[in-house]
Amino acid sequence: MKQDELIHQAAEIIKRGGIVAFPTETVYGLGADAFNPLAVARVFEVKQRPYFDPLIVHVASHRDLNHLVSEIPSNAEKLIERFWPGPLTLVLLKREEVPDIVTSGLPTVAVRMPKHPVALSLIEESECPIAAPSANPFGYLSPTTAEHVQEQLGDQVDLILDGGPCEVGVESTILSFAEKTPKLLRPGGVPLEEIESIIGQVEVRSNKEKILAPGMLPRHYAPQTPVLLHWSEKNAEAYRGKRIGFLAFQEPRLFLKFIHIEVLSKKGDLREAAANLFSAIRRLDALKLDLILAESVPEAGLGRAIMDRLRRASSQGE
Repeated sequence: MKQDELIHQAAEIIKRGGIVAFPTETVYGLGADAFNPLAVARVFEVKQRPYFDPLIVHVASHRDLNHLVSEIPSNAEKLIERFWPGPLTLVLLKREEVPDIVTSGLPTVAVRMPKHPVALSLIEESECPIAAPSANPFGYLSPTTAEHVQEQLGDQVDLILDGGPCEVGVESTILSFAEKTPKLLRPGGVPLEEIESIIGQVEVRSNKEKILAPGMLPRHYAPQTPVLLHWSEKNAEAYRGKRIGFLAFQEPRLFLKFIHIEVLSKKGDLREAAANLFSAIRRLDALKLDLILAESVPEAGLGRAIMDRLRRASSQGE
């Protein structure tokens, strides 16, 4: 079946209250009609996601956005003009019609416009905004290919649209306009520096604040294998004799023996590293290792998002 026919089939499923896995430029999403509470509830059930964790609603036009939010601050408009479609989610005051299950009862809704032709076509043909978390069991690695979705969720999804590997590979940046000062809730595909170059200084959320947006739980994106982020060659000697894998930022210069090494970017390119992150962890996890040692990356630009995901994946919750 051709891609446009599959998209039409997926849109009909969404209209009937079904759920569809679809590609975005960040990760694959598990989507339902944002205005159908029963369909959204099924997304939570399939993911085994806590109901206190709000969802991102995906739109394809300003018209969709106006159905969801009660107001759009001028700084939010500037970011929409610059970064949409793209990996930036904005948390804005919601309209009363948006179901509480989507927002976990909060007065705000998280919204973004994905930069993927399949996602945009699906939203347009479904004739509704689509509420969609990542298409994986809650707390586990986000899927960046259709195969990942099939492996993790299988026949629990009505249809999986295959749009190839995700270009960005880490989730969207989440920025809240719920208060006077914009606040970074989650680093992601749009670097903080680029946002601040347009709207000025942004407040950064502390880890002690309550959950205001998706992906804010301290332990998240976790593989089955324990991940250790902060370590040294000296203390790694204690792990000799164990099956250890290494997640390297660049080509490693270590002398320890590893079962397998995954290199995120031989050139040290943060964009390439972000795109490869979840797939690399997934390959290491499949080897049934005792431990994965992960290398830190520079916390600038997309490096901030990569380190955020590594900290949440680490067994220490560092």
